[in-house]
Parts: sequence; structure tokens; C-alpha cells
Amino acid sequence: MSLTTVDKYEPVRTQSVKADSQDEAFPCGQTTTATARHLTQEELARLSSERALVSDFKQIKLEKEAQKNWDLFYKRNATNFFKDRHWTTREFEELRACREFESQKLVLLEAGCGVGNCIFPLLEEDLNIFVYACDFSPRAVEFVKKNPLYCPERCCAFQCDLTKDRLTDNVPEGSVDVVTLIFVLSAVHPDKMKLALENVSKVLKPGGVVLFRDYGLYDHAMLRFKSGSKLGDNFYVRQDGTRSYFFSKEFLAQLFEEAGFQSAVNEYVLRETVNKKEGLCVPRVFLQSKFIKPAHSQSEFGP
Repeated sequence: MSLTTVDKYEPVRTQSVKADSQDEAFPCGQTTTATARHLTQEELARLSSERALVSDFKQIKLEKEAQKNWDLFYKRNATNFFKDRHWTTREFEELRACREFESQKLVLLEAGCGVGNCIFPLLEEDLNIFVYACDFSPRAVEFVKKNPLYCPERCCAFQCDLTKDRLTDNVPEGSVDVVTLIFVLSAVHPDKMKLALENVSKVLKPGGVVLFRDYGLYDHAMLRFKSGSKLGDNFYVRQDGTRSYFFSKEFLAQLFEEAGFQSAVNEYVLRETVNKKEGLCVPRVFLQSKFIKPAHSQSEFGP
């Protein structure tokens, strides 16, 4: 998997907004590493002082209202908030390399498609691709369907809660070559992440791959949360009620392995982002990974 510098990165954000906002910020170099970012003494002290968790009552309320909060996010921001992810093909070369021949049709599932910032650049760049696209938010799915580039012959968009709605109701079982989970799993409660991965596995072909990119442990966004935002270990709530988890590579590897996947690549991506408006240079940490569904799983041969 190529890990070259991307030109559509995920910049610094406030607690009230989601990942790749259009703040005036610029990346200044990127490295990959097998170890987590080292914290300064000040950062360690700040994290260790955050012991109080959001009340159980509020946590239950946030879980019940998760879909509503994301729907309100898209109502406020429509299609203007996120940048198109033209970097996806270069970052995840499997989108092309998994073909046996150049004109082979590739079937992709974009799990958590938002308003289509990933799928529409891919559809423009690759004429031999069919995309299933789903999102938690019905409003986001409507924005995808209203996009001038949306074509039912090449794309099928639908609403889906990955933790409880069966993907096989919209996607044939074992029909997908590649699943992308790009800044999606972090919004799911940690207790339900495995359910989402098992759901994804059902539509993925044996030997198919999951391409993952999301927030890494000790990312700057994690360190910006104020007191009263912590839901659990590495799990926080923003001011708008949306939530975010920050992954360690060990946690992610175990999560995928328990869902029946094999780990191929699992690395931290470390970069510094300059926000010219605020005059800041801040450390960003992402986890970029590739997991494979085994060619033969236990379920194919019985218990």
C-alpha cells in the first residue's frame, strides 16, 4: 500500500465539526511508523487529568440520538463542508492493483460515504468501477443521489446503520472486491465496532480487502477536547453530539482479527499540519491499514 503524502488531508478541527473541514491549513511532511506518537510532558499531564467521564444517562442519550446528530450535521453543512478525496487512489493502490487485468470491473463498498467526497472522484477516474455507497445519515444519502455525477448504472446509494442493518439487504453476499472505511469506524461506539466489521465481511468476497484510514491515538484532535467530553478510553463527544474514537494499532488489529480478518498493513501516519489562520503547526496522527478476508473462512466448512 502506497503511503505517499496526500494532497487532500484531514486538517485540524474544532470539537463541533467532523474530519476534513476546509480550514486554511497545509500538510508539511508525513512519515509512517509502527509505534504511537510520543507525548510531551504537558500532553501527558493533560490526558492523565481527564478522569471524569460523561454520565451514563448522557451516554445512553448520545447513542440513541447518534443518527439524528449526524443528520443535523449534514443539514447544517450540506455538501459544502468536506473536500473531495482525490488522494484515495494513490494512497490505496489496491483500488487498481487488485484487478487481474486493466478493464476488469471492480466492485467497491464505501461504508460511511457521507455526501460522496470519496466515491465521485473514484467514479470519474475509473470507468470500470461500480460503487455501493451507504451512510448512517439519510440526509447524506439524499445528497449523494442528487449529485449530478450519480448514475444508478454505476452507483447504488442507501441508508444503513452498519451495527444493526444487514448490508446484504442491498448488496449481494460475497460480491464486493474492496471495502473502504475512511474516517467512519471512529464514529461508532467501541462496543459495536465488531458488529459493523462482521456486517462488512458478509458482502466482501473471500480474499477481498478492507482499506481503513481513521484517527490515530494521540492525534491533535484528541488532545483538544475539553473537560466533560470524555466517554471512555480514547473516546470523546464533540459539542454537536457526534463522537470520535482514536485508534491504537493494537486495538484495531485485535478488532479486525476477532471479526475474522487478517492484517496485511497497519501503520500510524504521522504528519504536521500548518494552520496559517491560527498560526499553528500541530501534530496529526492517523491509522492507515489494510485487512484481508481469508479465502476460506470457518463458516464455509461448518463449525
